[in-house]
Amino acid sequence: MSESLLSADQELRLRRAIALAHLCPPSSTAFSVGATLVAADGTVLAEGFSREEHPHEHAEEAALRKVDPDDPRLPTAVLYCSLEPCSKRASRPVSCTEWILRAGINTVVFAWREPSLFVDCEGAELLRAAGVLVVEAAQYAELAKRTNAHLLGGN
Repeated sequence: MSESLLSADQELRLRRAIALAHLCPPSSTAFSVGATLVAADGTVLAEGFSREEHPHEHAEEAALRKVDPDDPRLPTAVLYCSLEPCSKRASRPVSCTEWILRAGINTVVFAWREPSLFVDCEGAELLRAAGVLVVEAAQYAELAKRTNAHLLGGN
């Protein structure tokens, strides 16, 4: 699915993930990404952003480490990300796609498909192949790119 209309609540959650990306310490070798994990009842379970506590930490990883892996709400939670979850990492052995699958999350909404600047990403495809509902809300990609303009040849 290349573009999807979101409900007002979904848009709010995705915009929050995009806003979290602005908290990332700057990097010339990694994207600035935000993630928000929301339970089915609307409770925010966790939020995270790239490099939140470690220079190689990704947003999804930062959010998921804050949630008990046995939390029964995880399978019905939605993970909102400013960037497509990575499928390969240059800095760590476990990708965000793998973290999501291990957590049992069955829905991921993201704004911007990862460009092949650092690695070739197949996160959306791998998640879909594993039965995860993946929603690419490409109409929000420009918002997600703003925090990463320095990597894309912008200001």
